[in-house]
Amino acid sequence: MATQESFTSYTENLQKYLRLPQNGQIMVEYIWIDSEGGVRSKSRTLPELKEGYTPKDLPTWNFDGSSTGQAPGDNSDVYLKPVAVFPDPFRGNPNILVLSECWNADGTPNKFNYRYEAAKLMEKHAEHIPWFGLEQEYTLLDLTDRPYGWPKNGYPAPQGPYYCGVGAGKVVQRDIVEAHYKCCLYANIKISGTNAEVMPAQWEYQVGPCDGIEMGDHLWLSRFLLHRVAEEFGAKVSFDPKPIPGDWNGAGLHSNFSTKEMRVEGGMKYIEAAIKKLEGRHHEHIAVYGVGNEKRLTGRHETGSIDQFSYGVANRGASIRIPRECAAKGYGYFEDRRPASNADPYQITGIIMETCFGAIEQ
Repeated sequence: MATQESFTSYTENLQKYLRLPQNGQIMVEYIWIDSEGGVRSKSRTLPELKEGYTPKDLPTWNFDGSSTGQAPGDNSDVYLKPVAVFPDPFRGNPNILVLSECWNADGTPNKFNYRYEAAKLMEKHAEHIPWFGLEQEYTLLDLTDRPYGWPKNGYPAPQGPYYCGVGAGKVVQRDIVEAHYKCCLYANIKISGTNAEVMPAQWEYQVGPCDGIEMGDHLWLSRFLLHRVAEEFGAKVSFDPKPIPGDWNGAGLHSNFSTKEMRVEGGMKYIEAAIKKLEGRHHEHIAVYGVGNEKRLTGRHETGSIDQFSYGVANRGASIRIPRECAAKGYGYFEDRRPASNADPYQITGIIMETCFGAIEQ
């Protein structure tokens, strides 16, 4: 086991190299989403631009899609088209992170490129000025896939002291959470907060409000940053809605949504109209709201049933919750509590827009 002295020596040696000048060049990390909802990345060198890079300034790149489940071996090239640029908190200025869409060689979006359709929906209905906020729950695991802080044989004490807990025995791995928070702020991610959740080793952070397609971009980049930070601490991140069997809350990706009409006086009628539309497409939403969601949406532990749609004011056991403050004012937003923690944010935001305002004609 590494000692504190050896860890300090390793860190000092690493920093020595990270401080070396780059001689007018930058390191660019291209990031994409693979076939299983994971993140992948690889680096390339580009000349430094005084004014910095935008997505249109960056070259299209490619990768071996047969190694990521995104293309067959006999036609394996998948192209990376930059769509968003962020400062790199690991390598520091002037290096950048580049979120990219995946495209096939024939000029069509890869079948796992959910951003493409979501972006079209956001553009078509842009006059409604949609704002989204996503609450990302996750569990931190050791390299044996056991949640941190859990007994080697058995389960921890029942939930109660862990939610927003402070102190040893109540929360674990706060260092990862704090490091991730700072990385998000450095990278200009619209992270709005974080807290410990009801199960030991389970945490949550919130991203938003974001306008339109920006929501998916910022949430995916925040997931990449979380995986990278945890990697440096020798930990794993699980977005599985129920990574451990037992009587524990599942992890969700609750979606807060509003439009310009909902955010002003009289907006409640637009909120209620949108909820009725969501009710009519409950099963279509569930189909894209995450894998294994049936383990979580049991109707217990502040969840609605996966087979039934419900809504209510301040009701965390409903499919849709209207915050009490919004109900009192008569305007604001609503929370869709159905998405699982591993759901794709482009699919979540896209289907909400489609249900509320209509699909794009092909």
